[in-house]
Amino acid sequence: MSDLEIRDLLERHGIRPSKGLGQNLLVAEWAYERIVAASDLAEADHVLEIGPGLGTLTRYLADRAGQVTAVELDARMVAVLKETLQGRSNVRVVQGDILELDPQALISTGAGRQEHYKVVANLPYYITSRVLRHLLSACIRPGLLTLMVQKEVAERIVASAGSMSLLAVSVQAYGDPEVICSVPASAFYPRPKVASAVMTIRTYAEPLVPEEMIGPFFRVVRAGFQQKRKQLHNSLGANLGLPPDRIDSALLAACIARETRPQALGVDDWLGLTRALYQED
Repeated sequence: MSDLEIRDLLERHGIRPSKGLGQNLLVAEWAYERIVAASDLAEADHVLEIGPGLGTLTRYLADRAGQVTAVELDARMVAVLKETLQGRSNVRVVQGDILELDPQALISTGAGRQEHYKVVANLPYYITSRVLRHLLSACIRPGLLTLMVQKEVAERIVASAGSMSLLAVSVQAYGDPEVICSVPASAFYPRPKVASAVMTIRTYAEPLVPEEMIGPFFRVVRAGFQQKRKQLHNSLGANLGLPPDRIDSALLAACIARETRPQALGVDDWLGLTRALYQED
């Protein structure tokens, strides 16, 4: 759908894209094709699409996947989707906030619980972290996520030890992220102020962090990054409420220097530190 066609469709429905909702609509056909190719879709796939907007990408997905469940927050866009997706029997549109919806319930079928699904989403910057946390911590996680996010956010997610962030650790504990391509601001209407990127996250069959360790693990990671410019023994001491000698002993047991800063640690380092801190609890 061209820029002109999008403007006409929006005008006919009396819609002006909401800056507050991060509504920058993708208009570049090549970008749609890269998203679909990265999603590696087959007829057996059930796709959970988040933020379908006007439904252009939804149609691409529906041509290749067996079922698409599209979750749209904006009721005005839902009215447009009824027009643009007319006749697509394998598409179901759900109005609601993905953060308040259970992914398992969304992708369940009448024949029973759906165990495998993929996510495709165009995520505004302000909810990217929360949506990823919601999906990756769900009872049934998607096997693959293909995301359009701010380029800077994509680069943070795929960072390696030395440049890690809380977001990077939170994602990499559950899957392997990869940046597919950059998408310039000119590929959207209205144009955002920043560049975007298409990225994928292939989730692991089991998270790198055992289920029983998830709570303590993220407690330690959040404590470490709460004061990320401080040395690790200081930031942990200030935010975990544990005696300094216990923190120093745990750092020694995990082979982590007291002076290390949190961005230097990968998922395995944080897991080793968590075990050292709480193995007696």
